[in-house]
Amino acid sequence: MQSEARASCTLPGTLPGAPTVADAAAEMVLTLTVAGQLCGVPVLAVRDILASQAITRVPLAPPEVAGSLNLRGRIVTAIDLRRRLGLPNRPAGSPPPMSVVVEQGGELYSLLSDSVGEVVPLPAEGLAGNPPTLDSVWREVSRGVHRQGDRLLIMLDVDRILAIG
Repeated sequence: MQSEARASCTLPGTLPGAPTVADAAAEMVLTLTVAGQLCGVPVLAVRDILASQAITRVPLAPPEVAGSLNLRGRIVTAIDLRRRLGLPNRPAGSPPPMSVVVEQGGELYSLLSDSVGEVVPLPAEGLAGNPPTLDSVWREVSRGVHRQGDRLLIMLDVDRILAIG
């Protein structure tokens, strides 16, 4: 009787630490932080990551819209994730927000976060539903949660984040 062993092997021609065959079923996620909360967005939705950018206010825009910025000649609408998620403004003196640029319907949007982490593989079977205690605003824009050690990573749904109004 043979015992079944699950092994992961590195793909030929890849570097050590690169995704393995076992990771192929995992969703690649870019981690970011908003007011101390670890969040994730699918890496396939991400077009660019930008450090601090000059943002021009847009008159009469909803409060979640921080303004617009210029990305290589294209106008990008900047969405303040803190405001979108009902969180307090950044404390005075804190570092400027980082931009995670995503595309929806041919338009570019910048999701302003406090910091951007790394790209990590998250297994699909590790995604749990939203906890009943999760704030209703967060529940509305979340696809679920992943346990990351002693923290929860909230998977953000980009389409729902951008559905303002």
